[in-house]
Amino acid sequence: MTDPRNEGLVLSGTGGIWRVEREDRSVVEASLRGRVKKSNSGKRADGSLRRDTISAASDTLKLTIGDRVLLEQDEATGAVAIGEILPRRSRLARRAPGGGQGERIVAANVDQVVVVFAAANPEPHPRMLDRFLVIAEANELAARIVINKVELVGGADAARERWRDYERAGYTIHYTSVKAREGLEALHDSLAGQVSVLTGPSGVGKSSLLNAMFEGLNLRIGEISESVNKGRHTTVGGFLHPLTGPEGGYVADTPGLREVGMWALAPEELDQCFPELRPFLTGCRFADCRHSVEPDCQVRMAVERGDVSRARYESFIKLRDELEGNKPAY
Repeated sequence: MTDPRNEGLVLSGTGGIWRVEREDRSVVEASLRGRVKKSNSGKRADGSLRRDTISAASDTLKLTIGDRVLLEQDEATGAVAIGEILPRRSRLARRAPGGGQGERIVAANVDQVVVVFAAANPEPHPRMLDRFLVIAEANELAARIVINKVELVGGADAARERWRDYERAGYTIHYTSVKAREGLEALHDSLAGQVSVLTGPSGVGKSSLLNAMFEGLNLRIGEISESVNKGRHTTVGGFLHPLTGPEGGYVADTPGLREVGMWALAPEELDQCFPELRPFLTGCRFADCRHSVEPDCQVRMAVERGDVSRARYESFIKLRDELEGNKPAY
């Protein structure tokens, strides 16, 4: 049986040194041993297999924030090292940036993905949001959406109309404003006791939201570049922040993502990553229906009836086209 005093939770890492929180909440710096044992990332903590459409288990398991590890301490020097990465119950992965092959694990042992977009400045792109949501769905992670800076468009009620398609699809949406102190309490409560990954484009205010909800984080706030209207990256690497309060929890603040890639997701599995399409998938005439031009396609019929958002359907078609090897959707 594992000695809990030797267990730790990886909070961050840079230059080969990792900050690890022990069970007693103390934090130590630890190096990574070259002989780190590989856990079976294709299994849940209870040993059962899980669907992993983003990535099959590879020969090398890369350490990431959120990993639970076993620590070893040198009795002579007192140096602490990570000797084993414990099995992951979940993971959030995306394709390596720049068109490279392979995956990048964003965080391990995650309960939910919180995708943050700005109502304006920078201008939101719904199809980019769809890509974030697909990655969460493919990793079998719950997802919720935050539309921040609603004061720039007249408040939450004015912002809501643009995002109704996502509410209809079943996603919880938080409409927030740090300046107006709007929507922060509900978002705070949704993070308490959970391991959450905050993600989204640069410049949408992820760090500002965390600073406003949790005292003591003091994350650097990025500026929006007026010349290109793109956020400058302010977070150097992923960081798992312990949350204060009786329920605890952790929030992973990740670097702003200029591009989001869906790595190794089979085109025929994409429809399962759109929750509003799922009720209609078994009714199509053909089992391998692409929901494009095939006769008796229940998905297209649902779109025509208005049961499924046409904009979300068109986004699905473009993303599927991309997964089949054609030019990216945007």
